[in-house]
Amino acid sequence: MTDAGTRGLEIGGLTKHFAGPRSLVDSVLRKPSEMVRALDDVDLHVEAGTIHGLVGESGSGKSTLARCVAGIYEPDAGTLALDGRALPARRERSDSRLVQMIFQDPWTSLNPRMTVRSMLRELLLVHRLRERSEVEPRCIELLSLVGLPERALDAYPRQLSGGQRQRVATARALALEPRLIVADEPTSALDVSVQASVLELFRSLNESLGLTILFISHNMAVVRQIASTVTVMYLGRVVESAPTETLFGDPRHPYTRVLLSAVPRLVPGRKSEAVALPGDPPSPVNVPSGCRFHTRCPRAEPVCGDVEPMLAGPTGHVAACHFAWEEPAEVG
Repeated sequence: MTDAGTRGLEIGGLTKHFAGPRSLVDSVLRKPSEMVRALDDVDLHVEAGTIHGLVGESGSGKSTLARCVAGIYEPDAGTLALDGRALPARRERSDSRLVQMIFQDPWTSLNPRMTVRSMLRELLLVHRLRERSEVEPRCIELLSLVGLPERALDAYPRQLSGGQRQRVATARALALEPRLIVADEPTSALDVSVQASVLELFRSLNESLGLTILFISHNMAVVRQIASTVTVMYLGRVVESAPTETLFGDPRHPYTRVLLSAVPRLVPGRKSEAVALPGDPPSPVNVPSGCRFHTRCPRAEPVCGDVEPMLAGPTGHVAACHFAWEEPAEVG
C-alpha cells in the first residue's frame, strides 16, 4: 500500500470551528452563534507505514481531526498532505480513496439491507478497481485479509457479531486500496476479549501491507499495545507527542501524566492511584487564555494563564508546557 521512503501524513495548522446552538431569542435578535473551537492550529506527523496513536478525553478534538483527515469535514484552515501529495479540502473520488475511515460502531456504519458481498461488490465496481470477472475473487481475498471465512459474504450485518462487523468495516475500507486508515475508537464498542483480536488485526495489516494507521482512542492501555508513536490532545490542541515507550516512561506534560495515572498497573507492592483533576473541562466555546490546561493543572503558575506554550523538546519528543523539561517525570 505504502512505498518505503514516503513521508506519511503531514498536518499543518489544522483548524476547525463549528457554529454553536442558538436559542430562539438569539435567532429572533439575529445574534451570531458562538463558535465551538474543536481544533486550533494542530500540527501532526504520522510516519508512513506506522501505527500512530491519538489520545485524549472526550471533547479534545480527536474525532474532529479524524473527520478532517478523512475528508468528511472541510477544515477552516491548515494543510493536509499524504506521502507528499496535498489533500484538498473538497476531494475528488481519486483523492477520497487515499484515506479511509473505520468508525467506532460498525452497526451504524454498515448498510443493514446489504450483504457483505453486495457492499464489497458495489465499491469495487463503482470505483472501477476490478473487472467484473475479478470482483468475486477480490471479495474473498478481502475477507481473508481480515480473518473472515468466505461464507460471511452472504451474511447481513445483523447476522454477525460485533467483532465480525468491525472486520467487515475494515475489509470495506481496504477494498478502496487506501494509503492511510483512520480508525476512530474502533474497539471501544467491543468486549475486552474481542478487542484483543481486532487490535491484532490492525497490527497484522500494518505489517503485511505496510499500511499507515492513525489509531484514535481514549484508552491509553490499548494505544500502548498497538502504536509506535503517540500524540496527546487537550481541548483542540496537541499537548505532547513522542514514541510510545518514551511517552509512557517519561511523560512531560501534566495532562499526559494525569491520563497515565488512570491506567491500571499490576506491579506487586506498588500502588497506582488515578490523579483527580479539579473542576470540569473548560468549554470549547470559551477557551482559557494562555495554556488551555492551566485552569486544572496542579503545576500552573501565573505565566501559564498569560502565555500559551508552544510544542518544544528534543528530537522526537515534544510537549506544550512551560515547565516540561525543568523537572523529572512522575507517573503513578
